[in-house]
Amino acid sequence: MTLSNAELYRLKSDARRGLLENDLILHRFFERYGDQLNAADGKVLTQLLALEDNDLMDLLIGRKDSVATLEQESQEESFKAVLFKLRQK
Repeated sequence: MTLSNAELYRLKSDARRGLLENDLILHRFFERYGDQLNAADGKVLTQLLALEDNDLMDLLIGRKDSVATLEQESQEESFKAVLFKLRQK
C-alpha cells in the first residue's frame, strides 16, 4: 500500500534541509519514487530525515553506509533499498 498524500507531504516537508546538496538529492528522489513509496519506505525516510545534515549527506553520497544512530536499521533490506534509490543519479 502506498503512502497517503498527507504522509507524502509530511515527508517532503521534512526533506527540506539546510544543505542544498541534500535538498537536490531528496527532491530528485521524490520526483522519481514519491508515488511508489510504501509504509516501510516512509519509516526509513523518517529515520533518515531525523539525522543531522552532515550525517545524511554522508549516507546519500555513499561516503558511509551507516551512522551510529541507525547502525541496526541499516542492516534491514528496506533501509538498503531506500538508500539505493536515494543514491541513483
